Amino acid sequence: MRYFRRLSSSLVALSICLIGSNSVYSQEAKGSQGPPVIESVATAMNDFVHRSEVAGVLTMVVGRNGTWHRHAAGMSDIDNAKPIAADSIFWIASMSKPITGVCVMILVDEGKLSLDEPITKYLPEMSQLKLADGTSPTITLKHLLTHTSGMAELPPASAYTSKNLAEAAEKYSQVKVLFPPGSKWQYSQTSINTAARIVEVVSGMPFDQFVNERICKPLGMVDTTFYLNESQAARLAKSYKRTDDGKLVEAPIGLLAGKKPTDRDRMPAANGGLFSTASDYANFCLMLLNGGSYGGKQILSQKAVEVFSTPASGNVVTGFTPGNAWGIGCCIVQEPAGVTAKLSKGSFGHGGAHGTQAWIDPVKGCCYILMTQRSNFPNSDASDMRRVFQDEAAKALGSAK
Repeated sequence: MRYFRRLSSSLVALSICLIGSNSVYSQEAKGSQGPPVIESVATAMNDFVHRSEVAGVLTMVVGRNGTWHRHAAGMSDIDNAKPIAADSIFWIASMSKPITGVCVMILVDEGKLSLDEPITKYLPEMSQLKLADGTSPTITLKHLLTHTSGMAELPPASAYTSKNLAEAAEKYSQVKVLFPPGSKWQYSQTSINTAARIVEVVSGMPFDQFVNERICKPLGMVDTTFYLNESQAARLAKSYKRTDDGKLVEAPIGLLAGKKPTDRDRMPAANGGLFSTASDYANFCLMLLNGGSYGGKQILSQKAVEVFSTPASGNVVTGFTPGNAWGIGCCIVQEPAGVTAKLSKGSFGHGGAHGTQAWIDPVKGCCYILMTQRSNFPNSDASDMRRVFQDEAAKALGSAK
């Protein structure tokens, strides 16, 4: 506790004054009154851009007492020389999953859902699901949100062609169940979208509306949505892939299935359909760091946050990096290692397919947020960019004790 108080008081001072040029911190721009910058993080991110690993990147570190670091490097649109900005919008992909988990926990808080009840209670069509031996599995909400349900994926060509989650759920009721629920871990997009359909059924509200009314509006997340408007679309950072000869070429967002981010004739894909900004997602992370409240708005109870961020995947081996377990729609660091080596045990969060990442570290009292848009990292969850960002930020925070 003494360490935490010293760290917090040091960072309060860092966040309200300019630090000398010999410090790890500097201002975001000369003469700017914006948030401080951790120089080693900025240097490393600039290097990733200069080496064409990514077109652009925005990093943030936030704590209960404010923003400790924010830095933008590179371009959101290479052809038009448009730089990454503080309000750039990113496709956050699977960073949507923790938001889905919070939606479920809101209804658990209200006594309208139970994590341990079979999903057939809410979706009778799921009684059609069968294991290979023909028996009916008992799949719970907890199984869905920890990726232990065994539910298989739809074929790629039809995975995101449904116009709504009700239509998608009917298709999901026909997939194979690959193993007895709870016996293994296998990442399942169908599971997360099934959980979102249950939120719709129980709340009587379309999932995108539920997210907006119960999370985005109260938290001031004005640019977090499944469906961008034209003004927001103009701020969307383009996605790129890196070719074998080291060039960046524009890449599509596969989840959109050929549609535009502004098109509304597609389902709100709870597994990975959200767009957001770094500052919006920071508000979401701070709500969880603060035990369910932010800006005077109580989204979840403290108990619900504890359930959300406590390992619920049992003793099965999980992905995507060593030492992880899974909570209710989020990954949890049980044994820091590799890319998570500088995070505290018990940190929780999620990454996205195009390289985005957010970790909430309750021990250090901070959240690390990285926004970038590259489609073909060898393993985006273990990318060098994530590791270097987290390592350098943690090192700077440690030096502020």
